[in-house]
Amino acid sequence: MITVLNGLDLRILETISQYIHNPVLDKIMVGLTTLGDSGLLWILIGIILIITKKYRYVGVMVLCALLLNFIIVDGILKNIIQRPRPFEAIPTLNLLIEKPLSYSFPSGHASAAFAAAGILIYGFKKYRFYIIALAGLMAFTRIYLTVHYPTDILAGMIIGLISSRIVIQLFEYQRKKMPVNS
Repeated sequence: MITVLNGLDLRILETISQYIHNPVLDKIMVGLTTLGDSGLLWILIGIILIITKKYRYVGVMVLCALLLNFIIVDGILKNIIQRPRPFEAIPTLNLLIEKPLSYSFPSGHASAAFAAAGILIYGFKKYRFYIIALAGLMAFTRIYLTVHYPTDILAGMIIGLISSRIVIQLFEYQRKKMPVNS
C-alpha cells in the first residue's frame, strides 16, 4: 500500500512539474507559500480577530488551534516519521524556494491552514468557500513547489481539521460550564 501511495505521489509531482509550472505561477506560489511560513498568515488573522471585541473569541480559538496543531505536527509527528522531502528523493525537481530544514510528513503549512480554516469556518460560516479555497491554495503551493508529497498535504489537512475540532469542542464545553459575558 505504501509503495502504491509513493508511486502516486511521485506521478502527481512529476505531472505538476511538467504540465502546470510556468513563470507566472512560480512567482504566485512562492509568494503564497511565504505567507504561510511559520503559520504567519493564520497567526495574523488570529491577532486581528482578537483585537476586535466582536470576534475575539474566534481569534483566540484560531491561535489555540494553531498551537495545538504545531505541537502535534512539528513537535511530534515530523520527528517520529522523519519522511525525506521530495526534492531529496527526486534531485531533478526544480526547487524555487529555500530548502526547508524539517521533515516532510505531515505538511505544517497544510495543517496550519486547515487548523485555522476549521475555526474560521466555525466563526464565519458565510465565508466558508473563500476560507477553504485559501487554505487549499496554501496547501497546494507546497506540492507545486515540490517541498511536500500530496500525501503529506492530505495528512496535514486532516490533522489541521482535527486540531480545529478539538479546540471547538473544548471551547464549547468551557462556554457551557462558564458562560462568557458578551
